[in-house]
Amino acid sequence: MRALLDKRLIFVTGKGGVGKSTVAIALGLLAARRGLRTIVAELASQERVQQTFERKSDSFREVEVGPGLFAISIDPERAMEEYLRIKVGAVGHVLSNSRLFHALAMATPGLRELLSIGKVWELAQFERRSHGASPYDLVVVDAPATGHGVAILRTPRTFADIARVGPIAHQGRTIASTIGDREFTGVVAVATPEEMPVNETLALHESLAREDLELDAVIVNALYPERFDGEEAADLASALAKTRSSLARSALRAALSEHARARRQREQVERLREGLSTPLVELPYMFADQLGRAELKALTDALEAGLALEEPVRS
Repeated sequence: MRALLDKRLIFVTGKGGVGKSTVAIALGLLAARRGLRTIVAELASQERVQQTFERKSDSFREVEVGPGLFAISIDPERAMEEYLRIKVGAVGHVLSNSRLFHALAMATPGLRELLSIGKVWELAQFERRSHGASPYDLVVVDAPATGHGVAILRTPRTFADIARVGPIAHQGRTIASTIGDREFTGVVAVATPEEMPVNETLALHESLAREDLELDAVIVNALYPERFDGEEAADLASALAKTRSSLARSALRAALSEHARARRQREQVERLREGLSTPLVELPYMFADQLGRAELKALTDALEAGLALEEPVRS
């Protein structure tokens, strides 16, 4: 598992609502904690990382949100403007200011995804193309939900196959090669221990295999603690049947309900273990209305313990 943070680019995906963005932030915090200059890149113009750290900045700007940790919200149109300036110069500047060109470009199927992934690729380069930009040791991508996440990984290869020749084909092949490089790029899936997210994670594994990609880890998020063993649960059920106190009955029902939920969750975790050869990392359920610094630290600690990392080596 040490190899995960030795990569330079990690895509974090999973079914919507499973805490994918939170895990991406925790992974970024862990990398920064271990001395890696890290950026969490959000796609589709999201700004959850900046909001979490109460930092607000111009979209598409690399913002430092903590020691060694940066964030960027990637907007496809801004990515296109940057690409045109770098690749085409003055002509690119004219095109980037053309509303008609913007409309046509953004309407091209898959181009938004290619531009977004192109910016992610640029962030991960040792020698960056953006003027005055410093390199990162690690780029963590808060990727779209499962199905779209696979599509965005596939997009560069698709464009390269369609264009065949020219700058778009060349860029597509370059990015596709980077994504396919297992030493450079990793893919992490996030799931909650419930039937539908587990089903999607198993399907994601199969979809990635068809693209000659694989999961480097699966993060099982929001696990309830196992407070009671089977004998203790039986004692609680017996006490519930005997007591006449309404307060005691409420407390016993709550305890038994939590035990039943934890047991169902463990059954789903076992489904993942049986269906995947990928390492599983378990994160606890955070009993809080909102995730603040303390909760993020707890999740980062759990992630570090689960990954059992050693000090990554950088050249």
